[in-house]
Amino acid sequence: MTAAPLVSVLLPVYNAGPYLAAAIGSILRQDYVRLEVIAIDDGSSDNSLEILERHRKADSRVTLISRENRGLVATLNEGLKLAQGELVARMDADDIAYPWRLSRQVALFADRPELGFCGAGIDMLQHGRIKSGELDPVFKIGRIPILSQFFTIFMHPTVVYNREVIGEDSLYYDPGYRHAEDFDLFRRLAARYPAAMMPENLLVYRIHPGSVTSRHAKEMRRTHLRIVAENLEREGLAEATRDLRDIGEDVSFDTVARAARFIVALEQRIATLPDETGPSFAAGALNLFYFLYQLVGDENKPPLTHELLTQTAKWDAIRRREKYALSPGHWAPWLSLASITAGKKADWLAYYLKTRPEAEVLKPYRVGA
Repeated sequence: MTAAPLVSVLLPVYNAGPYLAAAIGSILRQDYVRLEVIAIDDGSSDNSLEILERHRKADSRVTLISRENRGLVATLNEGLKLAQGELVARMDADDIAYPWRLSRQVALFADRPELGFCGAGIDMLQHGRIKSGELDPVFKIGRIPILSQFFTIFMHPTVVYNREVIGEDSLYYDPGYRHAEDFDLFRRLAARYPAAMMPENLLVYRIHPGSVTSRHAKEMRRTHLRIVAENLEREGLAEATRDLRDIGEDVSFDTVARAARFIVALEQRIATLPDETGPSFAAGALNLFYFLYQLVGDENKPPLTHELLTQTAKWDAIRRREKYALSPGHWAPWLSLASITAGKKADWLAYYLKTRPEAEVLKPYRVGA
């Protein structure tokens, strides 16, 4: 890539009216100008198409496709086929890219042309406040190909794919992993091509009830566990994974206890691995535990969380405040719930005091809705 590469920005849109103008505006205002935006309206019933049409008329770099609803996976694959760029960047219709996002990512590929893809850090936008994100320490101790088998290594809208390196047979989203299609793609790519996590925050990630993550959380978690199970079986770290998969279907004392025993057995097997891979697998297994901890915690049934922590002997892996709140969970669930609620209120207050108002940060990137 000696000349400035064309960057194709893949933007799937479905009923994103309240956020879309800011999202696409943040891409068109990038300080890297050699780009095209592939905007696909996936059968929206709100004013999304009207907003996209306005931007297409104002900027020739926007290519607009509008059709009936086919779902996110089909839309992503359609966009990949239409993209002309050497680099393909993902963007979501409810997020905000900082003006230097693409120029920083293009510079990374210029310095490291062997890279197949990269991700970047994010800031979080919720309830009108923006909090600066921090790089997950796991990237400092774990190898990306191994970590990619346990969790979605990059936030999807920060990713850029290098089609000069990635073969056409590899760059596609599998409809068999709906709502975790990014996890599946990243694990496949990381096994074949070099990848990098950029330590700087290049995007503002919006959290709201209408987001895909919020609307499809249960199915996403179920598919996530299925992917992890497949990876562990392939690595020979588990002969059977039903105990892990079942908790994604139903959270009960039985499934929690079996998942906990699965985690313990997995950690025992990982402890026998050689030094060059063991720490990465251990970091991945710990991330899997935290995934289960969150999944069980969302049930708001302290006895279940108490069971998970006790069976895995992971009480010291959670925050002290959470430990104190959950410790009476087996005999006084109401007390645990009260303590957890108080803790969440304290966390929200701390979050509010440390964050900046949305209007202050995003004003330069807004365009008329």
